[in-house]
Amino acid sequence: MKYFYTILLAFLLINCSSTQLIDQWKNPDITTYAPAKVLVVGLTSNIAARQKFEDKLKEQLEMRGAEVHTSIAYFKPTFKTEKLTEKELSKLEKDLINDGFDTIIFSKVVGVEDKIAYTKNFDVYDETFVRFKEDYLRYQDVFYNPDYYEEYTIYHAETGMYCICPTKDRELIWKGYVDIVDPQSIESSASDYVELIIAVLEEQQLVNFKALEPIDDEID
Repeated sequence: MKYFYTILLAFLLINCSSTQLIDQWKNPDITTYAPAKVLVVGLTSNIAARQKFEDKLKEQLEMRGAEVHTSIAYFKPTFKTEKLTEKELSKLEKDLINDGFDTIIFSKVVGVEDKIAYTKNFDVYDETFVRFKEDYLRYQDVFYNPDYYEEYTIYHAETGMYCICPTKDRELIWKGYVDIVDPQSIESSASDYVELIIAVLEEQQLVNFKALEPIDDEID
């Protein structure tokens, strides 16, 4: 089963071109983990994006047997707009423990980077015999043709899974570093991101595997 999910993860890394896992870290003291009651938090000022992301992650975790609450639904409205102090966050953790939570999955964008991609590739040319006029003719579109290159944006994001179990210190279980490349829509970006994160967590045995739907053996 683990081998199957390793293959699936590799497939996702190749095919989800808009969302790419750059690096990850797993607590070496934790082999397997099965969250029971999870709070998912997407930290962004874009409420629509936050809602889409939290709802999709909630849906996927619930399919794997966890009870899941989104921060938008769980917190009071002021939490969405006001900064929290360290004291307030400590109280929040205690409240979550009292409510039976054992896990927080926290995602946020930590950086934005603008990139330029050239639309033509001249690697086929033999640079040994290039003359000035050939070189100039080949690349002058950089100045005269605005379509010669295209600009795009990369969002650098992080997702962390934290244990808030009362019998141990609050600790980081796993963290993944993800690049979201040139997102075209909130819906597709949230879906790709969640799909990738869930596949990685399954491969690392940090969430339960999705229960397979029963096969109907009845023959018509």
